[in-house]
Amino acid sequence: MDTGLIWNLVAILLVVIGLLGTLLPVLPGLPVLWAGLLLAAWNDGFARVGAGTITALTVLLLVAIAVDVLAGYYGARRAGASAKAQWGAAIGALAGLFFGLPGLLLGPWLGAVGGEVVHGTDWRAATKIGFGTWLGLAVGVVLKLAIAVAMLAVFAFAMWVL
Repeated sequence: MDTGLIWNLVAILLVVIGLLGTLLPVLPGLPVLWAGLLLAAWNDGFARVGAGTITALTVLLLVAIAVDVLAGYYGARRAGASAKAQWGAAIGALAGLFFGLPGLLLGPWLGAVGGEVVHGTDWRAATKIGFGTWLGLAVGVVLKLAIAVAMLAVFAFAMWVL
């Protein structure tokens, strides 16, 4: 089998895993998607997808990482959380990355609730703040999916139009 074909198949596999990862928090979606697109560009010798496109894809990846970290923070903020709960949500999101799906789902909520309780709010009101954090995360997933589509569009435009 041709090695170029093998690299293209690996690139396609990485892109598919990356797309799944935007919806399934156990997979590092957009970094894997980015790696697949980079591999495809490399396999083409960067003939059609050059430095400008790779830079644009990298910027989109960095925006997606920021969205991932900040979504819980802003969800907590919109729910009326204190600054401690907002920071707790962001820290919980980062810490949750190391504990798979349960950590990704519970980390921001626990961080927001813990921050709010430390602030002096009773636990019932703090759990509502945690729910706001989850809503922020849901918005974050939608934004990450939009960024994934944008990354694919930028790559496709460079690959087949330019």
